[in-house]
Amino acid sequence: MSKSAIVIGAGIVGLATARALVSRGYQVTVIERSSKAVGASIRNFGMVWPIGQPEGTLYNRALKAKSIWKETLTEAKCWFYEGGSLHMAYQNDELEVIKQFVEVSAYRPVKVLSAAETLEMSPAVNGNGLLGSLYSADEMIVDPREAIAGVARYLQDKWSVTFHWDTAISQINYPHVSSGSKSWSADEIFVCSGQDFETLYPAEFAAAPLTKCKLQMLRLEAQPNDWKIGPALCGGLSLIHYDGFKAAPSLAGLKARYQEEYSEYLKWGIHVMASQNGLGEITVGDSHEYALTFDPFDREFINKMILDYLGTFAQFKSPKVSQTWNGIYPKMKNGKTEIVLKPEQGVTIINGLGGAGMSLSFGLCDEVIGGTYSET
Repeated sequence: MSKSAIVIGAGIVGLATARALVSRGYQVTVIERSSKAVGASIRNFGMVWPIGQPEGTLYNRALKAKSIWKETLTEAKCWFYEGGSLHMAYQNDELEVIKQFVEVSAYRPVKVLSAAETLEMSPAVNGNGLLGSLYSADEMIVDPREAIAGVARYLQDKWSVTFHWDTAISQINYPHVSSGSKSWSADEIFVCSGQDFETLYPAEFAAAPLTKCKLQMLRLEAQPNDWKIGPALCGGLSLIHYDGFKAAPSLAGLKARYQEEYSEYLKWGIHVMASQNGLGEITVGDSHEYALTFDPFDREFINKMILDYLGTFAQFKSPKVSQTWNGIYPKMKNGKTEIVLKPEQGVTIINGLGGAGMSLSFGLCDEVIGGTYSET
């Protein structure tokens, strides 16, 4: 007889856990407090982003996650675009970091492009003062609003995963989970509660090096005449944001310059990227504020800073902003990329993936369920 599992949370980590379980023969039930996923899993760029991870375990995990995304979205008949990414350089120190990164990247499909080659790859790049760019073929874009709903539907229709929506689990007494007078039981229970980590096992989470991150993002309207930007686009500030670029020896010098010239941007954790979804809309962001409780209102000056910096490396047919929002995700404070805890027999907590949830969750959860996971 197959084993049974309950997954609490239907964001990307919960769905990745459910997929890893059901592919190994488990009977899976997913329980989600909302009517659909509405948290950080749908409030992001939709970037599956291997270039952000250092080579080794995390880069390989991101590639594994990407392969699962492609297989799952193809079967779910959801849009995705494997267009890679461009990081533009307008100063010599930015270009030097890019060149060094390519030199030390033994396993990545990356190359340095000239200014002309960059403009040929994307009509949206600002050519004024452009020295060149880094092109990486690894990156893939999904529409998180469509993709998260599509994965849930795929798990339900193809793998007979049972979903209970609008159901907040308030207590776990293994092997039982409870929501008011209702309860369920299973051989294994997985808590994938994202930023709502205070409700279940609060003592374990209080002792963990976890905080939360609020980010502000914007969406530009669908571009006219089906105009495409090509790869995801990034400015220089992204070079100091992602750990993958720490392999470049001159990165510290670039960061020192940014700390002088872009101190206000770094204060608010702003680095700027743009991705285009299947509807032609362009998602732009973002900022990073860290706390356990946030002002719920967006700061207009942060959105303006994001758009101002965006203009230094990208220009679009229509710059009209159609939506703004903020998202909140859990973030490790100790530099780790996730937290996997076993607070009691039969119960596993998976959390803390920060801004890499879309890039790493499918790979991480496959490792955890498959028994190959080891802390990075």
